[in-house]
Amino acid sequence: MQNALVFKDTFRSLRHPNYRLFFGGQSISLIGTWIQRITMPWLVYDMTKSVMLLGLVGFLGQFPTFLLSPYAGVLTDRWNKYHILLVTQVLSMIQACILSALIFSGSIEVWSILVLSAFLGCVNAFDVPARQAFLIEMVEDKDDLGNAIALNSSMFNGARLVGPSIAGVMIALTGEGVCFLINALSYIFVLASLLLMKVKLKENKYENKSFIKEFREGFSYTFRFLPIKYIIILLSLISLMGMPYTVLMPVFAKEILHGGPHTFGFLMGASGLGALACALLLASRKKIDGLERLIPLAAGLFGMGLVLFSFSRSFILSLIFMALVGYSQILQTASSNTLLQTIVEDRMRGRVMSFYAMGFMGTAPFGSLLAGWLAKVIGTPYTILFGGLSCIAGAIVFTKKLPVITDAIRESQSR
Repeated sequence: MQNALVFKDTFRSLRHPNYRLFFGGQSISLIGTWIQRITMPWLVYDMTKSVMLLGLVGFLGQFPTFLLSPYAGVLTDRWNKYHILLVTQVLSMIQACILSALIFSGSIEVWSILVLSAFLGCVNAFDVPARQAFLIEMVEDKDDLGNAIALNSSMFNGARLVGPSIAGVMIALTGEGVCFLINALSYIFVLASLLLMKVKLKENKYENKSFIKEFREGFSYTFRFLPIKYIIILLSLISLMGMPYTVLMPVFAKEILHGGPHTFGFLMGASGLGALACALLLASRKKIDGLERLIPLAAGLFGMGLVLFSFSRSFILSLIFMALVGYSQILQTASSNTLLQTIVEDRMRGRVMSFYAMGFMGTAPFGSLLAGWLAKVIGTPYTILFGGLSCIAGAIVFTKKLPVITDAIRESQSR
C-alpha cells in the first residue's frame, strides 16, 4: 500500500492530459535525440581525429543559445508557446533528415556538420525557453510543477540511458546514417503528442510594448532577485567548466580506456542511469523546502565525480564515477529549475527561463572550446580534473551565500 502511494506521488503530474501526452511523445523522441548526440561527436572524431574540431562542433551547436536565448525569452512571453514548440520540432526533424541524407549519399563533410550544428543551436535557443515556460500550461496545478520538472528530468535521462547504448551498437553495426535517420523519425511521436493536445489560446498582452523595454525588464528582474541570480551564475559555471566532459568522452573512451563506440555508449549510459535515479527521487518529493541547500551540495558532488573520473583507468570504476556525475548533475539542474519555476512571476517566466537556458546551455559552447584547447595542451584527464575542481570551488562560494538566498526566497513566498 505504501509503495503504491509513493508510485502515485512520483507520477502525479501525469494526471494532467496535456502533460501525459507530452511525456509519452517526448520520451520516445528524446531517445532519438540522444542517439544523435552520441553519434555526432563520434563521427567528427572518427573523420578528423581532432579534439579541437570536437570542441568546435560543441561550440557551434550551443553558441546560438547563448546569443539568442535572451531575445527568444521575450518572444516566448509574447507569442504562443505551443506554436513555437511545433515549429522547433519540425525544424529539428529536418536537420536530422539532412544529416542522414548526406551520410547515405557519401557527401558528408566536416563543414556541413558544423553548419547543421549551428542551425540546430538556433532552433534550441527558441525551443528551450518555450518548452520550460509551456510546462505550467500543460500541468495547470502549480503544486504539481516540481513533480513535472523532475519527471521531465527522468524522461530526459531515461533516454540518456537508452539512447547512448543504442547508438554505440548502431554505429558499429549500421553506421552513422541510420542513427540520424532514427532521430528524424522519432520526432513524429512528439509532434503527434502536441497535435493531440487541447490548448487554450491566451490573449497577447504585449502587442503595444517595446521589445527592448521587455528585454530590459526581464534582465533586471533576473539579476536583481538574488536567488535567481546566484542559481543562474552557479549553473553557468557548471556548464562552462564541468559539462564539457561530454565533448571529451570519445577521446577518453578511445585513448584512455582503449575502447570503441560501445565503451563510449556505456560511459554516457552510466551517467544517464545515475541521472535517472536522481530524477525519480526528486519526483517523489512533495515540497520544495530545502532545495536551495541541495544545489551547492549537488554541484560539489558533481565536481568530485569528475575529479575521480579523471584519475580512473578502469572501465568499471569509470562507469561508477560517471553514474555519480550523472546523479549529481541532475540533482543540481533539476533543483535549480524547480526552484526558479516556483519563485518566478508568471509574466516573467519566459524571460527568466531564457536566462536559465543561456546559463545551462549557452555557456557550454565556450566550455567546449576551452576543453578542446586544454585537452590538446595538457591532455584529456587533466582537463576533466580542472573542470571538476572549478565546480567544487563554485559550490563553496554558493554555500557562503545560502543565508541571503534562503531569506530572499522566504520573503518572496510570504508576499
